[in-house]
Amino acid sequence: MSEKPAAELFADKVAVITGASAGIGSGFAEQAASFGMKLVLADIAEERLETFAEELRGRGAQVEAVRTDVADPASVQALANRAYERFGAVDMLINNAGIMAMGFSWEIPAEKWDAMLRINIGGYVNTLREFVPKMLEQGTQGWILQVSSIGGLFPSPLMAPYSVTKFGTLALTESLHYEMAMLKAPIQVSVVLPDSVKSEIFSAAKGEGTLPAADAFNDALQHRADTVGITPQEHASRVFAQVAQGRYWATAQPEAIDAGVEPRAQMIRNRVNPVLNFEV
Repeated sequence: MSEKPAAELFADKVAVITGASAGIGSGFAEQAASFGMKLVLADIAEERLETFAEELRGRGAQVEAVRTDVADPASVQALANRAYERFGAVDMLINNAGIMAMGFSWEIPAEKWDAMLRINIGGYVNTLREFVPKMLEQGTQGWILQVSSIGGLFPSPLMAPYSVTKFGTLALTESLHYEMAMLKAPIQVSVVLPDSVKSEIFSAAKGEGTLPAADAFNDALQHRADTVGITPQEHASRVFAQVAQGRYWATAQPEAIDAGVEPRAQMIRNRVNPVLNFEV
């Protein structure tokens, strides 16, 4: 655990951020740039990524923007090559890239299920497989942040692929945390559990063909993000502060988690059947 504030601890470090061109990822990038971190930004949306990278460069940030399909191991390998060619090291990896699909679990098309598993889980695995050995070889202090969700703690109807992949991220991240401990590696692992953050994730999923049964739920979630969600920049600021303190659980909105964890634990302990709560 460091006593240094995030801005001091992370200054001049190199951060690789996936899903960096919008939403939570862009918030991490902007906050990291404000610390003076050197950035390697990855996203499959190449034009949007380059536009965002240019904005950050205009503020004085050192930025390498790399179009990356995290579901493709070769693309992730190319990302790592660019990062090390440009900056010579990677101190922080933020696994954030992800997509959304909504609807009844049996009606969501197989190709959407496959895409979410390949990107939301496979993308994290590909990135870890590429960067962790290199970060271990560096032997320097490092940080790995894995973005899950409050949805990784509380399953939801009409969002089964998202719940599956965010629960999977929790398992993957905790396993990685234990593995770093086994190796006594100087790499801190943190799992990030956002609640509502202002972004277009729900409207984007709807635009890709959300099934009619999920439309109202989708709209309600997007409305919640728009009205009560925190900004990506505020989310990143809170997360970086907690990571700098050495925390595994990075919870920018702890009140949302605290309200649900104990009742859920009691439900499991008492073997009570889950009850639908459709409030958003």
